[in-house]
Amino acid sequence: MQIKTVVIGAAGRMGRELVAAVMNDEQLQLVGAVERDACPVLGQDAGSLAGCGEAGVRISADLRAALAGADAMIDFSSLEAVVDNARAAVAAGCVAVIGITGLEAEARGQLAALADEGGRIVLAPNMSVGVNLLFHLCRQVAPILGGQYDIEVVEMHHNQKKDAPSGTAVRLGEVLAEATGRDYDRDAVHGRQGMVGARNGREIGMHAVRGGDVVGDHTVIFATGGERVELTHKASGRQTFCKGAVRAVKYLLESAPGLFDMQDVLGLR
Repeated sequence: MQIKTVVIGAAGRMGRELVAAVMNDEQLQLVGAVERDACPVLGQDAGSLAGCGEAGVRISADLRAALAGADAMIDFSSLEAVVDNARAAVAAGCVAVIGITGLEAEARGQLAALADEGGRIVLAPNMSVGVNLLFHLCRQVAPILGGQYDIEVVEMHHNQKKDAPSGTAVRLGEVLAEATGRDYDRDAVHGRQGMVGARNGREIGMHAVRGGDVVGDHTVIFATGGERVELTHKASGRQTFCKGAVRAVKYLLESAPGLFDMQDVLGLR
């Protein structure tokens, strides 16, 4: 039996890729495609808009109707709607895969509460399998290299990205801080300008670069006297995020209630 799946934000660049990924997976079936009330393509076929043929699913602003009878929801849409969308999914008995960056602690707490009430949710700032392997590698490498290595994180994205640093870079900084006994909020240094003085040993440098159509590059630099180690992930297309989201849907259908991330999905915890 196919997993009946609803995509939120189906008309956006990422949403169209998700629609295509769902339609192209043998185990998933697209049953809903949701957008905001003011979206100019309401009523259009979601598959045709995504460039992968008729899906028989019209883009709608009615989330609850789309979720009725569905098994799963994938939401890469907006910070403002994420908690309400997750609440609607849990109420409808759907698992929820959420790929949102910049989520505040309060919203994370609300999602955790939904999981405590029986919801099954995967929340990750980046669903790429490769990026999540990078998180895992950083967690292993940082304590081995130790405090003699300076840590810098450099990320680059397209010129339309609104937040900086990226949610993925922030998560990398958090992972590095956790692995080395530092505090991200206190020790992260976001860019440098002017006479800032010599670098102190606890800094985690964070640098955001914007330009062109770069999907997402992230590099972690460990530098010391005589050598440096660099771990890099480069996304050349949005399909990598979609593959992770599809994998997360399948994971949740087999899981107990809870709030998970891609480290759980990939068995890297």
